[in-house]
Amino acid sequence: QVQLVESGGGLVQAGGSLRLSCAASGNIFRISDMGWYRRAPGKQRELVAMIRSGGSTTYADSVKGRFTISDSRDAAKNTVYLQMNSLKPEDTADYYCNVMDTVGSTYWGRGTQVTVSS
Repeated sequence: QVQLVESGGGLVQAGGSLRLSCAASGNIFRISDMGWYRRAPGKQRELVAMIRSGGSTTYADSVKGRFTISDSRDAAKNTVYLQMNSLKPEDTADYYCNVMDTVGSTYWGRGTQVTVSS
């Protein structure tokens, strides 16, 4: 099992920045991909960004150039970060940390709310 603890959401004005963090503990030796999804009100959940164990990244087109995903991995804890700059009202959503391990299991955080005011 993997436990995920998210932090960093909040309220920010358009053009501002936030940094989300997600700390993974437990059976972290199996973790391969770490990333962030979001669900905006009335919309389906979508991938925001993903980082793989080798360092390659994937971003949604809507956040390219504004968001940066990074990670920190050691024997005790794996952490994934999402630096969000130039935030827009349309970035308002609940953001969920997602972790996948090498045997195909997926884990989700409880979510952190991001609200961008215009």
